[in-house]
Amino acid sequence: MFSGIVEGVGSVAAIDLSGAGGARLGLEMAGLHDGLTPGASVAVNGVCLTVVECLPPRCTFDVVPETLRRTNLGALRPGDRVNLERSLRLGDRIDGHFVQGHVEGVGTVRRVERGGGEWLVWTRAPAELLPCIVHKGSIAIDGTSLTVAEVRGDEFAVALIPTTLERTTLGRLAPGAAVNLETDIIARQVVRHLQRLAADGGDAGLRLEQFRTAGFR
Repeated sequence: MFSGIVEGVGSVAAIDLSGAGGARLGLEMAGLHDGLTPGASVAVNGVCLTVVECLPPRCTFDVVPETLRRTNLGALRPGDRVNLERSLRLGDRIDGHFVQGHVEGVGTVRRVERGGGEWLVWTRAPAELLPCIVHKGSIAIDGTSLTVAEVRGDEFAVALIPTTLERTTLGRLAPGAAVNLETDIIARQVVRHLQRLAADGGDAGLRLEQFRTAGFR
């Protein structure tokens, strides 16, 4: 589990695609290697990956074919910069929102509006994600916790403040860029419950009498 507060920007040192459809990814960890041992979890551009080996300042991760297909990690090349966040520990502050590191789809940056000390980035999202993208809701873009500023059709906007532009890779976004998207876990569960409710003809299996029996009045 992560919070979407990027700790640092690393870089791709090596990528080996010689495996059976997967890849071995070597990253320069931007000083975040302390405490990382094999089996530890790190969000790389919002994708939860497991450390295979860590020889400071570099850590190595295996990336399965499914992840390469469903995220922007498959397009990485040596020298590319990536957002990094180590997994949360019990007692850590949650300054962003709960991010699982399970990227749901890849969006496409449509335009970047600059002005007033911030950037407004418009992104086209896959259709299946749209029900969970709501005004003032949370979304993770390349692992960065952001608030949805506006939704229009199949596009949504987020505002990027100077700190975010400086401390993440989002300051390099341009039209056409592919970005990893993960919607808010709470929104997803609510939407899925409502979808099941609709599929059941509006009957979620609960009756008013059941609440009364349980002590509700």
